[in-house]
Amino acid sequence: MEKIASFTINHLVLEPGVYVSRVDTDPAGGTVATTFDLRWTAPNQEPVMDTAAVHAVEHLAATYLRNDPEWKERVLYFGPMGCRTGFYLILFGEYASSQIIDLLKGMCQFIVDFEGEIPGARPEECGNWHDSDLNMAHYHAKRWLENTLNVIDDAHMTYPTF
Repeated sequence: MEKIASFTINHLVLEPGVYVSRVDTDPAGGTVATTFDLRWTAPNQEPVMDTAAVHAVEHLAATYLRNDPEWKERVLYFGPMGCRTGFYLILFGEYASSQIIDLLKGMCQFIVDFEGEIPGARPEECGNWHDSDLNMAHYHAKRWLENTLNVIDDAHMTYPTF
């Protein structure tokens, strides 16, 4: 069986960053989509994010991205990685990591500043509405914004090689 491309990345040296995971063309319609690996913590080196924080980030980030006037029509998907070290963002079109840094900075600042009821976090809107931690979402978004996005360089926008 063919190994999935993301499993060929050396997770022992991977650091927080914004990486192009793959660019695909839909064989039926010819639409191109870029999948980004938004790595918020260093795999196997730092504690993973707890599920309540990940859930809050997911709701807030998806709300921000799907309402951004410039990008909302290009957002196909935003969601967590099963390992809880980051998120996937899939956009219609082909993009480099450097092209979405400002979008991600705005997203993180939105999460950091957000107060009140998390969008889509009512029982009738979410299958696990009570598992959400806004304070930890603030913490993780601020940490990624300050320690990664605000100082990002090419090394943190290109997957490391084995």
